[in-house]
Amino acid sequence: MDWEAELAFVFGKPARRVPAEDAGDYVFGYTAANDVSMRDFQRQTPQFTAGKVWDRSTPLGPVVVSADELGGTAPDLVIRGRLGGDTMQDSRTDDLIFGVPELVAYITTVMTMEPGDVVLTGTPSGVGSAMDPPRYLRDGDVYEVEIEGIGALRNTFRAESL
Repeated sequence: MDWEAELAFVFGKPARRVPAEDAGDYVFGYTAANDVSMRDFQRQTPQFTAGKVWDRSTPLGPVVVSADELGGTAPDLVIRGRLGGDTMQDSRTDDLIFGVPELVAYITTVMTMEPGDVVLTGTPSGVGSAMDPPRYLRDGDVYEVEIEGIGALRNTFRAESL
């Protein structure tokens, strides 16, 4: 299990084929996400889906803050990820590879988004799999995703009992 501190956005109304310049009409707000990834399953095929959809993974929160309070569709917020209090990820949301308007335009070309649908925007450097040696989440580890203006999402990870 690996961590990924991410900004997530929430759709506020149905969206289909939305041009990037109109994205602000559809984004309701933002929250913090930990895109927990099972790297061994993620790497089994060229498609990452199997590593991203496990039960009880990808926590969100602690709140959803309206987009207008955080800079509309171009938020420039500090984003940090901490493992047991040690900073592993430290960046700003304006460093995302794809901005919110581009994500809205692309995703709504492929599918219709509904109110409450959530999209994760990508993670800064500092994930455990990229370390030498790699460092993965262990039973009892606490990972915290903190985003300026949203707050901190803290989760304790537990090994799945079989």
